Amino acid sequence: MKARKAAVVFIFITVMLDMLALGLIAPVLPKLVLSFLNNDMTRAANWNGIFLTVFAAMQFFFSPVIGVLSDRFGRRPVLLLSSLGLGLDYAVMAVAPTIGWLFVGRIISGITASSIPTAMAYIADVTPESLPQDQRRKFTWRRANPVGSLVLLRSHPDLWKLATIQFLAYVSHEIFAIWALYAIYRFAWDPWSIAKSLFVVGVCTAVISGGLTGRIVAWLGERRTLYIGQFFGALGMMVAGLARSGAVYVASIPIISMWNISFPAAQGIMTHHVSEREQGELQGAISSLRSIAFVIGPFLFSWTFAWFINPKHLFQVPGAGYYLAAALLFTAMLMATRIKQPQFPATSTTPSEIPDVVLPEGVTSGSVAPEPPQ
Repeated sequence: MKARKAAVVFIFITVMLDMLALGLIAPVLPKLVLSFLNNDMTRAANWNGIFLTVFAAMQFFFSPVIGVLSDRFGRRPVLLLSSLGLGLDYAVMAVAPTIGWLFVGRIISGITASSIPTAMAYIADVTPESLPQDQRRKFTWRRANPVGSLVLLRSHPDLWKLATIQFLAYVSHEIFAIWALYAIYRFAWDPWSIAKSLFVVGVCTAVISGGLTGRIVAWLGERRTLYIGQFFGALGMMVAGLARSGAVYVASIPIISMWNISFPAAQGIMTHHVSEREQGELQGAISSLRSIAFVIGPFLFSWTFAWFINPKHLFQVPGAGYYLAAALLFTAMLMATRIKQPQFPATSTTPSEIPDVVLPEGVTSGSVAPEPPQ
């Protein structure tokens, strides 16, 4: 019992330090990138997209390797290695003489940034097994690889629709890759202003995810919660894109934060469409969707922002990235209205039992806003 408690404390401290580092670096990283590029916002946006895409690609390819290493050498050494990698990344950023050195730091961080998945595996190691022996499935590489695991999502029409809806949502969330750069460009924000806006994000996320989501799902059901949450997300994106002052930009945060209610609702519906023995495979498929979106989204929105603020073009639309995210979420919302509300049997998880918060995965210093509940 003491060993289990010590392990949980170690995991908590490790993840907390990673999140604290994220909060410290997010407000100053955009200014650092701009300083290497003579304050050229167009080039900074393009480099921002490259940084985040490379980071995501490193995570996509190396996370399985880190997972295997944690199985071979243990969770604790891998968690410590992950923390070392993140520390080296921050050290490189602190002394980097050129933008190229920042790029090297992103690669190092992407390869080693696996603390949260490994921490979750560590927690599983020190808690009792919950899946009965007779419900376990034979391991196959077809289901284990990132692409093969997506086959499960086509096993039911509604499950495939939900997967598409969630993929659009995951891509849309990567709009936050330009949150700080956009604020600097439109409102001349300094790092302190960016930090205050992220504080508002944290408070709104905590209140909505930690106190409202479960109650809303119990009241409205998963289906309505899903498309209502996406409506608020799309509306908030439009407000952010149309904002002509920093105050209105900040006012978009609580609206966008209401989007958080949709993620647990979607996951609750998706788990209803697979058997108990397929739940792990389903979570792996959802993780693959997130990883793909994490690779595509940052470059898509950074490139969109860069293109639409380029003075060489005939017109400039700085909020184009937010309008694109809103369009994706409106599309997801319309698709969600065609999903059937599942009928939960008395012995299964009911809407009121759906967790308000699902642990994030792949949260990194590349982002400037918290990841959504998964």
